[in-house]
Amino acid sequence: MNRKYQAKIYVTLRPSVLDPAGTAVQSGLKHMGYETVEQVRIGKYIELMLSSTDETTARQQLERMCEQLLANPVIENYRFNLVEVAIEIGA
Repeated sequence: MNRKYQAKIYVTLRPSVLDPAGTAVQSGLKHMGYETVEQVRIGKYIELMLSSTDETTARQQLERMCEQLLANPVIENYRFNLVEVAIEIGA
């Protein structure tokens, strides 16, 4: 029987990679008077639901998804949280 899982995936640039979007946001914040902002890094947040026979298999699927499509492993890091969700009866 398959179980349902919710994944929350966070993708960020590796620290060694320049972040021009983050630099632009930091500059904009400083122009707005937020002088205390020292650094901004921009990333992606992805939520998805998946079905799997067990948590280990779901984690393996997520690793492959991140490596193959959701993140660029050359320049980005990723991490995810995986939570099993209750299946509604009759749904």
